[in-house]
Amino acid sequence: MASRMSKKTWLIVAILIIAVGAIVGIALSCDSSSPSDGTLPIITWNETSLSAFEGTPVVLNFWSISCYWCKKQLPYLENVAQQSEGEIKVIAVNTADNAASVQNFFGDYEPTMIVALDVNRETFVDYCQKYDNPQGYIPFTLFVDSEGVVQYKKVGAFTSEAELWDTLDSVFETTVP
Repeated sequence: MASRMSKKTWLIVAILIIAVGAIVGIALSCDSSSPSDGTLPIITWNETSLSAFEGTPVVLNFWSISCYWCKKQLPYLENVAQQSEGEIKVIAVNTADNAASVQNFFGDYEPTMIVALDVNRETFVDYCQKYDNPQGYIPFTLFVDSEGVVQYKKVGAFTSEAELWDTLDSVFETTVP
């Protein structure tokens, strides 16, 4: 069942788009020849929003380091982010861990998917209430179309990357690369 975001949410999203634009502008202006400081570019969820990705389908996944099934499916999500080459945005929102823990979890690996933190869990709780996950189970994944409408939700892990691609195909009519 599709659900539209409220006007208040769109206003917040618009403000956040400006913030994301500033962050992207700063990131793009960095000299790529300089050595990396080894930190994962983690953002807090309140620094961005789904409207920043309007025009692009989004896979929004809520996860934590302590969740076995969450960690098991992260490589599937990362492969989608890599193989879709930006045509689908994958956002992995950590709901329980601090930035240092998430940084340690990924180590030197810099994922293609966007890694975000929901530091106060407000976004996670809000989405759980709106999209019928009252117990707050993770992993919890929402498939949001290019107009910002949630088209599909999955509570629980994808058992394989093929299952994830099949879901993408049925929701977004995306083919496996």
